[in-house]
Parts: sequence; structure tokens; C-alpha cells
Amino acid sequence: MRITSALIRIEQMHDEDTLAAAISEWFVPESVAVARVLDNAAVIASDFRIDPAGHQRFLIVTAPGTGSRRVGRVMQRLCEIETYKSMSMLGFARVHDLGPRMGELENRMRAMIGDMTRGEKRAEDTLPDLLDISAELEAMAAQSSFRFGATEAYARIVAQRIEVLREERFCGRQTFGEFMMRRYEPAMRTVRSAEARLQAMADRAQRAAELLRTRVDVERSAQNQALLASMDRRADLQLRLQRTVEGLSVVAISYYAVSLAGYLLYPLTDVLGVGKGMVAAVVTLPVVALVWFLVRRIRAKFH
Repeated sequence: MRITSALIRIEQMHDEDTLAAAISEWFVPESVAVARVLDNAAVIASDFRIDPAGHQRFLIVTAPGTGSRRVGRVMQRLCEIETYKSMSMLGFARVHDLGPRMGELENRMRAMIGDMTRGEKRAEDTLPDLLDISAELEAMAAQSSFRFGATEAYARIVAQRIEVLREERFCGRQTFGEFMMRRYEPAMRTVRSAEARLQAMADRAQRAAELLRTRVDVERSAQNQALLASMDRRADLQLRLQRTVEGLSVVAISYYAVSLAGYLLYPLTDVLGVGKGMVAAVVTLPVVALVWFLVRRIRAKFH
């Protein structure tokens, strides 16, 4: 935005009718602002329009006896009002640029929050998109914070410069303060509203991301619990299988141990006068008991 130069015309005050005619001739009657300032030391007027030469025109009509220093201060105040007004409008231009993108992000975030509420999408799928929106909003807020702060400061300076002029109404025309209230203040309120909206969107996106992250953590905890329960069942089945295998191994080892013991004791059958089956039957129980005892000891040692 270009800051326009001010073209200031200074005249001596005549009667009100002549002054009103001059104002109507030099300015657009529908938007002109006129006021007596500094206890009737001067009358100032402007329509805040840019002429074909690129100037914004101001009229200062001084009362008789008004010193040059006071006129200079009035002229300085008018230049400051126009300068800071134009500088503050840079924030309004920034809001105009940010508005469409803010609307898109707000619609996306609203849709994501709706999906979260209805549970139509997985939290893990929604979280990256929501974090991207939150990061973009934070970047927009960081890039615009200086301009919004400067706009607020310039707006206060404009209001303060108008206040020190101590305006009084002239011929029923709107004063500079009323003109700013109707034409300038809505733009500044738009900037403040956009700043508050951007901050609220960033906070809402952050809260939604935290809620979604909590949901993801809860879902992962439930998955971990289910996995641990499955591991417990597998461990229990493995333990049962191990005990079954141990029982079968006792039988197998006992079978081979009884066979070996039989080979050792078979030569005594003739001496004792008993059959081989009787010898095998006698040694089976002690051998099985011994094998079972040794397997339990080995298992206890490893566990």
C-alpha cells in the first residue's frame, strides 16, 4: 500500500457561508469531514479522497490572531493522522490476503473434528493432517503478529492525534472523529477480529491435535494390552506343550532305561529262576520314578 502525500491549503477565516462554499468546491460534499479545532483557533476539512495527482487534500482555515506555531502543530497533526492511518491499513491488506486461506483451513479443521466425533476415520490417519494445519496456522500467526501489533499501535496514534485537536462540530458536518468511526474503525475492528480468529484457530487446532494424540495413545495402549494378552496365552500354551513333551520324554527315556536294565538283569533270570517279563516288570516302576525325579530336578535347575 502506497502512503499518499498530503496537499494542505491554509487560508484565513472569513464568514461561515464563504467557508462552507469553499469546502463544497474543494471537496466531495458526501464524504467531507469538517471541525473546529483547538478552541476555534482553526477549521480543518478533508474528504480523505485521493485526487488525480495522487494527493490527499486538507484545508486549514485559521482564525485571526492564530500564531504560525499553532498552525504548524495543526498541520503536523493532520500529516500524522494521514500517515499513521495509511500505515495501519497495511494490516487490513494483510487480513485481506490471509482471509481465503484461513477460511480453507477452518473448513478442513471443522471436517476433521467432525470425523473425530463420528469416528469415521482412524485417529492415526487424521493426526498428520491436523498437525500440518496447526503448523501452518502457527506460521501464519508468527508472520502476521508484527503487522497486527503495528496496526493496533498506529490506530491508537490516529485516535490520539484526533483527540488532541479538541474538535467541535462545524455547520452540522461530521467531524474527523466521526469520519474515522464510520470509515476507519470498521477496518481496524476487522484486523482485530482476524487476529483473534487466527489465534483462536491455532489454539483450537492445538487442542484438537492433543485430543487426537491422546486417542492414538489410548488405542495403542489397547493394542499393546491385546498383544500382551496374546503373548500370555501363547506362553501358557507353550508351557502346557512343554509339560506334555516332558511327560512323553519321561515315558520314552523310561522305555529305553528299562530295556537297558533288562539287558543287564537278564543273565540273572536263570540264577533267580524268574522269567524276563518278571524282571522287566520289577525294574519298570523304579526306573520310571528315577527318570521322573531327574527330569524334575533338571527343569527346576533351569527355571
